[in-house]
Amino acid sequence: MKMPHGIMKKLPEDVILCIFLRIPVKSLMRFKCVSKNYYTLLQSTTFINLHLNRTTTVKDEFILLKRSFKDDINQYKTIFSFLSGDGDYDYLNPIFSDFDVPNMTDTQSIIFDQLIGPCHGLIALMDDFTTIIFNPSTRIFRLLPPSPFDRPKGYHRSIKCLGFGFDSVVNDYKVVRISEFLKDDCYGYVQVVEENVEIYELGIDCWRELDHVNQQFPTIFWVPCSQIFYMGTFHWIAQRVILCFNMSTEIFHHIRMPDPCHNIRNHSLVILNESLTLICYRSVAPTSDPIEDLMEIWILKDYDVSESWVKKYTIRSLPIKIPLAIWKDNLLLFQNRSGYLMVYDLRTDNVKELNIHGCPESMRVTVYKENLTIIPSGSESSTPVHKF
Repeated sequence: MKMPHGIMKKLPEDVILCIFLRIPVKSLMRFKCVSKNYYTLLQSTTFINLHLNRTTTVKDEFILLKRSFKDDINQYKTIFSFLSGDGDYDYLNPIFSDFDVPNMTDTQSIIFDQLIGPCHGLIALMDDFTTIIFNPSTRIFRLLPPSPFDRPKGYHRSIKCLGFGFDSVVNDYKVVRISEFLKDDCYGYVQVVEENVEIYELGIDCWRELDHVNQQFPTIFWVPCSQIFYMGTFHWIAQRVILCFNMSTEIFHHIRMPDPCHNIRNHSLVILNESLTLICYRSVAPTSDPIEDLMEIWILKDYDVSESWVKKYTIRSLPIKIPLAIWKDNLLLFQNRSGYLMVYDLRTDNVKELNIHGCPESMRVTVYKENLTIIPSGSESSTPVHKF
């Protein structure tokens, strides 16, 4: 959108505000350089929140795709692709050049990393040791400092799960990490001695341990796309339940899975029709038994009410390895067993393989809308932000 600066200067401030809310972030970044007044407005918390919460449609949605390629023995190249569908899922068009992701190069990272968000505008890419917070619209990112808490002497630490979300009460972002301390008994068997929860708050640049955890966590499954932030709460797939952590109260609870899903090995969490949604699937090779190849999609109609699960779709014989996301409320994105990105239309049953490839199990997808959210930097000594 091009408009002479002289004309803009004559417009009332509320009109300028309405114009700014309707133009792409790339153009807004340029307007920051036009005048000091525009810079102040576009950097203000008021405008950033207005822009984040503006009315949008599915046409305003973009796809962030993370995938990896083998670069050397036990070394991988991980990239972000920024894509737009332009209303046609037969082709996904790049809106930026691909970006090489730092600090995510080994086998452990590409298979067990998690892409989480958007949470109040920001997205996190995480593995056992590394957390990168970024805004895909402004292309600003920050590598978070590692936790300072070490395992007790003589113990092993195992990370059970990771989470990232926004606390609307304190107006800050939080990273949560659940781990367990293990010790070999006198017979050489490993025993869980203690479970531990750590919280990192971006705004104050500080790690702390949660001291009121007095429960034993269920078995949590660390598989791709098995966690999601929704309704101020982080969710993880666990054994027969979804483990939940409220980012504001910092209290755990759980939601029971639908009974028919208990005997299905693989589960993913997505959002469909603005509701928490559970995908139950098998990622093994096709079988001669059609029941074995079924995928089920369940929607939780009333949040936090386990009895309100409703089976929305039953899908047969998809070559699925990992469900990735549901886009535009009807397009299921998934990686197939050959490593290609595929799209399945829930309304028409059409399936399409796209010419986008990555190492099997390495793809992650999140659907986002443009925003100007600033990554909190905490203190002056905190890790700096960068642009990619």
